[in-house]
Amino acid sequence: MPLNASRNSLVLPILGLLVEQPAHGYDITTRLRERYGHLSVTRSTVTSLLKALERAGLVSSRLPERVGNRPPRTAYELTAAGLADFRLKVEAGVRDTPAASVDFVMAVAYVGVLAIDQAASILLGRADRLDQELAVLSEPPDGDVLEVHMLEVAYWRTIVAAEISWIRNLVRRIRSHEIGWPTQRTDQPGSAEA
Repeated sequence: MPLNASRNSLVLPILGLLVEQPAHGYDITTRLRERYGHLSVTRSTVTSLLKALERAGLVSSRLPERVGNRPPRTAYELTAAGLADFRLKVEAGVRDTPAASVDFVMAVAYVGVLAIDQAASILLGRADRLDQELAVLSEPPDGDVLEVHMLEVAYWRTIVAAEISWIRNLVRRIRSHEIGWPTQRTDQPGSAEA
């Protein structure tokens, strides 16, 4: 897959929607717009990405089907390689992305594709990493800096602290089974819904 396609912010949610069920480009575009209004989604971009994902072996296409009077549409489904790649992308997105980033939000949206213990462990690792970031942010500034010149630090400290709290609460809820978790099977795509 070309580098620009693999780095596109729509790849993760496209793969996530295909974990849920096979779909054609128009359906994927509609569902992306409904779920993720903050993302810029066009049908041509989704179609191009689906073709790039197919060339990379992450999705496969079915023969075009006609439904009613609509033109024939090619449906795509996740391959085993696509499911494995999707899980790696979710894991990396939960573990490595910056605090309060869209990339983290997109990855955590599909954390259910990971095994429950793996998800909890990665989330706790993220909280621990953010604790270290928060400690640095909490250090007093050098010299006599007016607070007004450091408002962004106070803001960021609040954001990071809120994410840490949210993650730790999420892990508690995951481990107590307060949050339902899909059954994990590795033999076929679409078997572990996110």
